[in-house]
Amino acid sequence: MSQRRWMQFLKDYNFELLYHPEKANVVVDALSRKTVHTVHLMIREVELLEKFRDMKIQVELESKFIRCSNLTISSDFLDSVRERQLLDASLNRVREQLWSEEAKDFALGNDGILRFQGKVCVPDDVEEKKLILEEGHKSRLCLHPGMTKMYQDFKENFLWQGMKKDVAQFVSACLTCQKAKVEHQRPGGIL
Repeated sequence: MSQRRWMQFLKDYNFELLYHPEKANVVVDALSRKTVHTVHLMIREVELLEKFRDMKIQVELESKFIRCSNLTISSDFLDSVRERQLLDASLNRVREQLWSEEAKDFALGNDGILRFQGKVCVPDDVEEKKLILEEGHKSRLCLHPGMTKMYQDFKENFLWQGMKKDVAQFVSACLTCQKAKVEHQRPGGIL
């Protein structure tokens, strides 16, 4: 739980994590000690380079570091949103009124996705909302953020009617969050 709190705290900052070798460190740590054989490291390096090549990542080997570049992460999530927006009657009405005064805060992006003040308009589709809720709550980067934090994060990027209620229901149904809440409320509970 403390790792989750630190990840939530640090995710809002842009920072670079730098490793200092043994000579620069006052206290020697596990990474500074050479306990693994060099041959094993070389084999692992070749395997890693092959995986990078398979992922189409350009790799530059230097004596003290490896530089990876040209990494493109893509997802079919926005394609799915765009397709389901076209099936949503209320969003189609907004599309028809796009350049009128009633829809002045709406815009159609270059990717064909309807947005309200820069936020993606999520269609009234249960599966699409469930996918967003699960990714925003259970992914490795989120770690069960809780109702308030999750809603604050979502309202920066997404818009759908009843989002706050949907987030609250989703978090209240999460067994991990409920267990953490009970342990936190218990006298002597550690969190």
